[in-house]
Amino acid sequence: MAQNAPADARRCRNCDGFPAVKVTTDHTSPDGTRHTRTVTCRACNGIGFHLRRAAREVAA
Repeated sequence: MAQNAPADARRCRNCDGFPAVKVTTDHTSPDGTRHTRTVTCRACNGIGFHLRRAAREVAA
C-alpha cells in the first residue's frame, strides 16, 4: 500500500522511492526454488527519500 512521504522530503533519485528490493541469485534449493536476497538503497539508507536541506539543518 502506498505511503506518503513527509512534506519536507523528496524522493530518492537512485531508487525512485523503492528503497528495498528482492534480488534472485543463481543458487537453487533442492526443491527447485531460487534463493533471494534483500538489497536496500545505499544513497537513502533504505528509507526511499532524502530530507531537504532546511529540514536537515533543523534536525541537526
